[in-house]
Amino acid sequence: MFLFQNKMTREKILIRTSNISAVGNAILSAAKIAIGITAGSLAVLGDGIDSATDVLISIVMIFTARIMNRPPNRKYVYGYEKAEGIATKILSLIIFYAGVQMLVSSVQSFFSAGEKVLPERIAIYVTVFSIFGKLALAWYQYRQGKKINSTMLTANAVNMRNDVLISASVLVGLAFTFILELPILDSVTGLVVSFFILKSSISIFMDSNVELMDGVQDEGVYQKIFEAVDKTQGAANPHRVRSRQIGGLYQIALDIEANPDITLKAAHDIAETVENNIRQTVENVYDIIIHVEPRGACSENEKFGIDKETL
Repeated sequence: MFLFQNKMTREKILIRTSNISAVGNAILSAAKIAIGITAGSLAVLGDGIDSATDVLISIVMIFTARIMNRPPNRKYVYGYEKAEGIATKILSLIIFYAGVQMLVSSVQSFFSAGEKVLPERIAIYVTVFSIFGKLALAWYQYRQGKKINSTMLTANAVNMRNDVLISASVLVGLAFTFILELPILDSVTGLVVSFFILKSSISIFMDSNVELMDGVQDEGVYQKIFEAVDKTQGAANPHRVRSRQIGGLYQIALDIEANPDITLKAAHDIAETVENNIRQTVENVYDIIIHVEPRGACSENEKFGIDKETL
């Protein structure tokens, strides 16, 4: 029941945060694209295109949140939580595409034989407005992402934080463009912006690999698991410990040893105590599987998982 309520809360926060992000980025994107075209600034236009991808990202996040809330079935017995990891991967590709488009446009502008003119000063004002708007959205997105342990929200928050750096570089580029009266600096700034976008997309792509490859972002979770077993009377030698993330939640499996002469009920009680101790030590647990073995039955040739010696 608690897990169901937690999933409902996560869906509501994901959808609400994504809606706010979509509206905010739509306003910023429309302003920067319009000003970038009318003021003749390729850098501001590129910044606006980057914000437009954020709108698309928010729409994907809303759609993903609804998929994640579907109950488990015979085909997907673990539920649909990993849709978040797939969506994060898709988002990284969208951002990468925007970066490539910006790179191509900047290179074409840089080597263009046509006469280059200074952009209008209104380009500076819309960039300053964008910086403050993006800061607010990034802070809100990151805070909500940490609240529900969502890799999708935190990844998008990092993306928007990078957008602030992009807008700041655009502002600096515009300032030098006007001070030195060199229109070509606007194209150079656009080139720098495209590299920022590409770097951000690659970083998000690599981070999303962890969940899809059944890994964990924080390896410290294993130390917490061992500590939980150590304080359980009757449980010994935790080994073959495995942990992976499903939608930001930990699924944990491990083997423990116990006195071979105790009853089945006693062994069950020990395993249940270990599970409760892990849940008290590790936040955001999806499921725990514990296998109880007779003391001394541990094999030295186990392929999966870790023990205290390999931690």
